[in-house]
Amino acid sequence: MYFLNYDYDCKQRIGVLNNSKNAVIPLKEFFLKEGIKELNSINVLIQTMNEENINKLEDFVDGYEGKTLPLDEVKILAPIPFPIRDIICLGLNYLDHANEITNMPGAEKNIPKFPVYFNKRAMPAIGNGDLIDSHPTLTNELDYEVELAVVIGKDGENIKKEEVEDFIFGYTIVNDISARDIQRNHTQWFKGKSLTTHCSMGPYIVHKNSMRFPVELNIETKVNGEIRQKSNTRNFIFDIPTIISDLSKGMPLLAGDIIITGTPAGVGLGFNPPRFLESGDIVECSIEKIGTLTNKVK
Repeated sequence: MYFLNYDYDCKQRIGVLNNSKNAVIPLKEFFLKEGIKELNSINVLIQTMNEENINKLEDFVDGYEGKTLPLDEVKILAPIPFPIRDIICLGLNYLDHANEITNMPGAEKNIPKFPVYFNKRAMPAIGNGDLIDSHPTLTNELDYEVELAVVIGKDGENIKKEEVEDFIFGYTIVNDISARDIQRNHTQWFKGKSLTTHCSMGPYIVHKNSMRFPVELNIETKVNGEIRQKSNTRNFIFDIPTIISDLSKGMPLLAGDIIITGTPAGVGLGFNPPRFLESGDIVECSIEKIGTLTNKVK
């Protein structure tokens, strides 16, 4: 199932795509049928719906014959515009990206032996079609990073690797937009990755039941139609069971937490000379079985 947060008739709602993936089924009809109080955000849905409810929803979608909303009549928003906490990020998780960064002057000359974690603020995350603010008075080195995001489905601590899938709700795309000069000036990554509009998310959250686990998905970025990044999540240095199990050791993960799993080679910083984003550029981040997240730089 493909969950989305959308605006229709000047009201924000949540829904799922129909099986043809060309229209939205409003979830309020399912809630009414099941006697569930209408949920107004995907975060609340994740925290409320159990596996039995999800199975019922799948059956509801399969047999649905009611009114749908064509995709071209709704505005798709970020699925979770206000995450419950800062987004948890993984750095240097593709070997080719680690090499392109570590080979640059002044960078460390090693591949990580342990996952590299940091956080990113998204208040709010922007959605498909929204504009990226270039913040020209703050940065001259705006960069893109396509990443597979894992959305946690239930609270857990000290999670075993073999149990990780049980704690996942689904997957989406995040463009981890980064101001490289701010990162460099502050000698860490939080500020340079947390400017407003610098977290693009969506267009959908695909429920884990629609994905084979562990996931092996093609992933790419285009800038103005030119492919810049192209890889597959099978090339992770640290796979999803490793990441979630390791993160949860002594640190509880909560339903609704978002973990982004690193970016492959081809970021603007990795070119010689660097190829940073400019006003008017169109960035398309695509992940197999999820879709394409498109934004324009203002």
